Amino acid sequence: MRRTVAFFIALFSILWAVTSYAATVTDGLGRDVEVPDEVDRIICSGSGCLRLATYLRLEDKVVAVDSIERRTETFDARAYAIARPEYKSLPLFGEFRGNDSPELILSLDPAPQVIFKTGCTGDEAESLQSKTGIPVVALDYGNLAGKRSRLYESISIMGQVTDVSDRAKEVVNFFEAAIEDLKTRTADASIEGSAYVGGIAFRGPHGLLSTEPNYPPFLFSGVANVAAEGKGAKARHAVVSKEALLKWDPKFIFVDLSTITAVGGGALKELADDPLWRGLSAVEEGNIYGVLPYNWYTQNFGNILANAYFVGSLLFPDRFEDVDPGDKADEIYAFLVGKPVFSKLNDCFKGKVFRKLVPGEI
Repeated sequence: MRRTVAFFIALFSILWAVTSYAATVTDGLGRDVEVPDEVDRIICSGSGCLRLATYLRLEDKVVAVDSIERRTETFDARAYAIARPEYKSLPLFGEFRGNDSPELILSLDPAPQVIFKTGCTGDEAESLQSKTGIPVVALDYGNLAGKRSRLYESISIMGQVTDVSDRAKEVVNFFEAAIEDLKTRTADASIEGSAYVGGIAFRGPHGLLSTEPNYPPFLFSGVANVAAEGKGAKARHAVVSKEALLKWDPKFIFVDLSTITAVGGGALKELADDPLWRGLSAVEEGNIYGVLPYNWYTQNFGNILANAYFVGSLLFPDRFEDVDPGDKADEIYAFLVGKPVFSKLNDCFKGKVFRKLVPGEI
């Protein structure tokens, strides 16, 4: 096996030497990486990396996938994977979350010309590049809130390497236009009471107390998450105490439907069975609503925008009279992943997306 691997490394080193590496890009870690002038074959390693490639319409350039893309699951919140089932039939290059196999990468035919990789250090990127002889372009996945510029930079870098810079600009402009539209609609708007989102997944499903204090669908639609008070104001993710949630007593509770996959039923089961929550205003007044999963192999940007339009249309109906949340979601998915997949996503989560949840029937 060692001789075989050594042979492949030597072979790829020779091929790398004779390939026309006419372009140098600065990746998301500040590394200068030489890449081919024309890139037709890529792989995407790490959480969310293939999502970005799909946004850029690079699916025909993808020659292999990690293990999570080969799974067939009842629940799946990744619009890009639902829109592109062909990913499941591609060869495997390693395990999910960036646990790549250099041996598998070296055995790919056709071979990738560039490896895009999220969630890695400079040393990890250099190590993979050294072992495979293939340029590794590291990307910072970023987010749509405090790290939006890093997300946009990564989209731009991927577009530059694959010669789809125009599409990269379109994607960035799409995000900016949607966020601006949401903020414009809800400018100076206010609601009576407060809101909370629970059941947020974070490296796996969680229950009601798992939240995102700076939940972008709230930020974009002018809604304050009660969990953003005090220490939670700058937190990326938080598991709040029962006492805190009872004290906050939100009037509206949004349930991230990834919680359905938690052992025991997650937030939905808790709200239905735990008498502790029956006195919450949201439970007493029936203001509990299902939203699309925020995290599923890291953040789902299309879901985030779709959720923001739903939250806005629910809490500020006069500002969103022209918006049907399901139709708006399909408009978002059609642009980002090439297909309107809202109904399939909703089916995955038992029809609970964007509708009122009654604890007794959960």
